Amino acid sequence: MSDETETKLDFIRTIVDDDIKSGKHDQIVTRFPPEPNGYLHIGHAKAICLSFGIRDEFADVAPNGTKVHLRFDDTNPVKEEQEYIDSIKKDVRWLGFDWNELYFASDYFGQLYEWAKLLIANGKAYVDDQDAEQMRLGRGTLTAPGTDSPFRDRPAEESLDLFERMKAGEFPDGSRVLRAKIDMASPNLNMRDPVMYRILHAEHPRTGDVWCIYPMYDYAHGESDWIEGITHSLCTLEFEDHRPLYNWFVEQIQACGGKPAGPPVVDYPPRQIEFSRLNVNYTVMSKRKFLQLVNDHHVNGWDDPRMPTLSGMRRRGYTPEAIRAFVAKTGVTKFNSVSEIALLEHFLRNDLNKRALRVMGVLRPLKLLVTNYPEGQVEEMDAINNPEDEGAGKRKVPFSRELYIEQSDFMEDPPKKFFRLGPGREVRLRYGYWVTCTDFVKNDDGEVVEVHCTYDPETKGGNSPPDGRKVKGTIHWVSAQHALDAEVRLYDHLFKNENPYEVEEGGDPGTWLDNLNPESLEVLAGCKVERSLADAAAGTPYQFERTGYFCVDSGDSSVDGLVFNRTVGLRDTWAKINKKKK
Repeated sequence: MSDETETKLDFIRTIVDDDIKSGKHDQIVTRFPPEPNGYLHIGHAKAICLSFGIRDEFADVAPNGTKVHLRFDDTNPVKEEQEYIDSIKKDVRWLGFDWNELYFASDYFGQLYEWAKLLIANGKAYVDDQDAEQMRLGRGTLTAPGTDSPFRDRPAEESLDLFERMKAGEFPDGSRVLRAKIDMASPNLNMRDPVMYRILHAEHPRTGDVWCIYPMYDYAHGESDWIEGITHSLCTLEFEDHRPLYNWFVEQIQACGGKPAGPPVVDYPPRQIEFSRLNVNYTVMSKRKFLQLVNDHHVNGWDDPRMPTLSGMRRRGYTPEAIRAFVAKTGVTKFNSVSEIALLEHFLRNDLNKRALRVMGVLRPLKLLVTNYPEGQVEEMDAINNPEDEGAGKRKVPFSRELYIEQSDFMEDPPKKFFRLGPGREVRLRYGYWVTCTDFVKNDDGEVVEVHCTYDPETKGGNSPPDGRKVKGTIHWVSAQHALDAEVRLYDHLFKNENPYEVEEGGDPGTWLDNLNPESLEVLAGCKVERSLADAAAGTPYQFERTGYFCVDSGDSSVDGLVFNRTVGLRDTWAKINKKKK
């Protein structure tokens, strides 16, 4: 780690750096522990970049190196599926990272069960026969202490017997739980005898029907970290109030003589450190809400390009480089805030500007007839693939008598500052010729369906003519004879309000679903794109000149029917806004 990097350490990286320098840890081990109950979203990208980033940044500093584990918190078989496990692996790798070790919380079910019995035997846990509502009422409030369960002082031998019978499947779901015995008067509600195990007769994706009792997250999480030798357990701020419980379980098991059964065996307890989660305006960050959007068909699956899931963003054309740059810019802090999606789009444009090939695509075609161009003649015009990358080279674009231009590039009665085509007006056709509008044709509904113009042979390639005259407008086009048909999907924010949970002042209470943007998707059929896109691969980014950045849709596009998703427009609203602020 360079001196320059050291001066820019956030508070978590400072802790890691200090722990290495002090000799507290000779190896740094972090983890990313998603629950496989949904697809990863942009908020997870921050946690991934942090845990994997620490591994990469401190690899040459820690005496015994660094590691990061991918661990699936698969303790709730009702909500977890192999589909989610596979998607999470794919997303982490797509984001640019790979793990040193792969684990599952279910790997530790046997160890966790034995430790639970150890706590029961030492008077630190008990089986409670109350139902969920009784336990909720007895928990108390933020201002009133809870009340002891009538089963709190149940003899350890009786609780052990009941717990073993719970495991054996003798009791129905919800009839009993195992609770830690801590303090029902604690000001921290998480410490008021939390549930450690519940009965759940459900098939588990990995363990099948071996278990019918499953550990709760708060119990399994810290112990899994301890078993794996995690040095720095990084969590978002909502887990800050859970940290005393995280520590309590590890400390009590240690005090009762428990320790991990196999390597890596460590003497130190893992340290949980919390940081602010990543929130972005115009979206929600909840897998539960994403599942509702999918199941209620508000979107077309987890990878719908309007979704802030990593798979949805990938399908829309986002790049991992842009997401990592955005995450780095938002930083690692101890206070929650909301980042602007315009900032994310700013980094996306910067990245796509460097890598996306330029092409011409006409989204709303209007026929343009060059009346003085020889019939049947076709010329191959040189077009630059990417002005930001000299190595991208050039391509040939066919020019013919019949072209397509955008409907918006012609006006029958244009205002003074309209610098595109209109009667008697001249424009430059990108890479083609200068053309002057001479006439236009309307259909029976009064719509302009064809524009006539003449071209100046002296302006081939879009170059200025010898007489020195000038034009202010340049428009894109495609040859009608050579154009490919395509469907183009124009995406906008999924929600119409910056804060999807906010109800308009004076309006009905409503819900977050009332803020869904009915115009978040516009599908354009019959678009025309240049022939160079015939073999465009899924996910490949392009800049449609003057229009925006697009990518080939990975789900629906094929050689028989090209489909492009608009990734982001060309206008950088964030840069413009921040320029004004300065």
